Amino acid sequence: MSQSPAPTFRLEQKRHVLKDFPGPKSSALAERRKDAVAAGVASTVPVYVQDADGGIILDIDGNSFVDLGSGIAVTSVGASEPAVVGAVAEAAGHFTHTCFMVTPYEGYVEVAERLNTLTPGDHAKKTVLFNSGAEAVENAVKIARIATGRSAVVVFDHAYHGRTNLTMALTAKSMPYKHGFGPFASEVYRVPMSYPFREENPEITGAEAAQRAITMIEKQIGADQVAALVIEPIQGEGGFIVPAEGFLPALAEWAKANGVVFVADEVQAGFCRTGEWFAVDHEGVVPDLVTMAKGIAGGMPLSAVTGRAELLDSVHGGGLGGTYGGNPVACAAALAALDVMEEQDLNAKARRIEEIARGVLEPLVGEGVVGELRGRGAMLAIELVEPGTKKPNPEAAKAIAAACLKEGVIILTCGTYGNIIRLLPPLVIGEELLTDALGVLATAIKAQ
Repeated sequence: MSQSPAPTFRLEQKRHVLKDFPGPKSSALAERRKDAVAAGVASTVPVYVQDADGGIILDIDGNSFVDLGSGIAVTSVGASEPAVVGAVAEAAGHFTHTCFMVTPYEGYVEVAERLNTLTPGDHAKKTVLFNSGAEAVENAVKIARIATGRSAVVVFDHAYHGRTNLTMALTAKSMPYKHGFGPFASEVYRVPMSYPFREENPEITGAEAAQRAITMIEKQIGADQVAALVIEPIQGEGGFIVPAEGFLPALAEWAKANGVVFVADEVQAGFCRTGEWFAVDHEGVVPDLVTMAKGIAGGMPLSAVTGRAELLDSVHGGGLGGTYGGNPVACAAALAALDVMEEQDLNAKARRIEEIARGVLEPLVGEGVVGELRGRGAMLAIELVEPGTKKPNPEAAKAIAAACLKEGVIILTCGTYGNIIRLLPPLVIGEELLTDALGVLATAIKAQ
């Protein structure tokens, strides 16, 4: 890992699960929840959090779990990083809100300046801030449409972009995200993704897979009708799908040649998660617009669209914004989190996490239920299949997640077919704790 000093933690970085898990306090809260919280809100783990620090989540009954989910790639710097906590307290002590559209403040401007510098490309850039990843994606589409005067938006198989009406239309997976919630926004078109593990032709290159999508766009939509092409450089909920090398550059080149706004949805993959600041950096792709959220602010709600200045400035005054967008406390948290990422070289730590994980998990590939191990940095996936086939095995994913939880390790599943284990540990997790949790996971996999 990086040569920077190792972080110190308040909580002991060790898993410990009591025999009565889930404990009585969590069970009592679960009963209260039934009467108070909408049934449509589901939780992966049946315990309630009391504290979280480093790679550990402590529940209200005294169970300590290794966190390999980071609140879905949000707490990359840890769930209680002192620099973020201090920045939040300092900011909240002055003001929690004024609305940037009414009485602006420096924090918003400073976050925009940092993002303009960090995102790919040396062209002139500008930024607008929001609250959630879905808001960022939706506003990127708005910007692309007004800048181009076109309406069509192209997205990909297995994509996930959010839960608003427009972003549900952009999202590929029906259950649970879209089922019963239509009708959805119009002028959204879906084309094939590069999914190397599941390609009918295993020899297809990234450039050829891109041409397959481009041909469909040109035949069925017309390039001159497309405002934006929106893609996750590594797909998230769809299964941590890493497209074949050359896929993203070919799409970006086509978009540039045809006046189409290339939008990189870096909501889950951004901010050191893959071992680079952004996932597109692995192939040198420079998007027109980048959407960001999750890891940006150490757990505080903040999102952004950063991109070519002329695109952002094509929107009329008042056309972008929102009451809470760029909240001052969230901006302070983001500035602190970005400092931590730089000072602790979390890109290097993400790459080291990948090295450790591959050392434990790669020997399992092709054996039993493990079809593929893929991903970059601390954004890794295990695709589970019926032994000897490529048939998706969601039952194994559920069983492995349950077995890990019983031993004190929280892992998340995902995928169009529900057969993916995704690993998203905090980037500050200690090597000893990570290795211990991976050992639990490997044992659970071998038991299938």
